[in-house]
Amino acid sequence: MKNYNMKGESIIIMTGISMIIAGVVLFYSIQNNPDLDQLLRQVKHGGTFVGLMGIGVTVAGILLRLMEKEEVPIQEDFDV
Repeated sequence: MKNYNMKGESIIIMTGISMIIAGVVLFYSIQNNPDLDQLLRQVKHGGTFVGLMGIGVTVAGILLRLMEKEEVPIQEDFDV
């Protein structure tokens, strides 16, 4: 079951990174003109939304990975 979690966390992180890339491409590929078509303006704003959601998904995947790490047991050997 541990391997499944590691794969799931990696998939979540990769999905978040791809969402960030898609958002950046959508936002910067469309020029910001006042006479811009309403549909293109909505796509540009959608790119902003997807990029910000991608940041959240990536952070969630990283936090899941950090929480699932096994802690190293502390050796309490005080004999000298």
